[in-house]
Amino acid sequence: MIDVGCGRKPYKAMMAPFVTEHVGVDHSETRHGLESVDLVGTAYSIPAPDQAFDSSICTAVLEHLEEPGLALAEINRVLKPGAPLILSAPFFWHLHEAPRDFFRYTPYGLRHLLEKAGFEVVEMKALGGFGVMQMTMLAHFLLLLNRGPLRKLKVIVILGALLQLAGWWLDRLVPRENWAWMHICVARKVEAG
Repeated sequence: MIDVGCGRKPYKAMMAPFVTEHVGVDHSETRHGLESVDLVGTAYSIPAPDQAFDSSICTAVLEHLEEPGLALAEINRVLKPGAPLILSAPFFWHLHEAPRDFFRYTPYGLRHLLEKAGFEVVEMKALGGFGVMQMTMLAHFLLLLNRGPLRKLKVIVILGALLQLAGWWLDRLVPRENWAWMHICVARKVEAG
């Protein structure tokens, strides 16, 4: 499996039962360090031959790319026909990793980009809804206040956890598709023919 924009490979343990090798690719100036990176390259130029991988993940990366369609075409290039891609991209989220933060995605935009790059969308789901999105954003904002005595007492961390629990409860009241903070998609490289 190729993990495009792998950073510190946060999904390595989760994917371990399903893959024999977890190959991470990231650029040389990643803010996450190169300790977990197996291939130094970019999402536009993965240093691997055509059809080298049986599967791919690309999580919370597309928003940091100036040309997301080109990156998806490159992922398609290194996948075998029929190989799955698990992709996530934010719909609502704060500005992060500036100045490399370019886009937010609707499920329709993701579907368009994936199909144009040669993928068939198998499933797309909203992650979280209004409650989770709002409370998670508020919890992240409150982390700016996490210093001094508040940090020692873990007040902000506890408040953030309570806010996210409240967000989970609110999500039961409002349809999540219209308010997702992120979408996750399973796609498959279209087989030639």
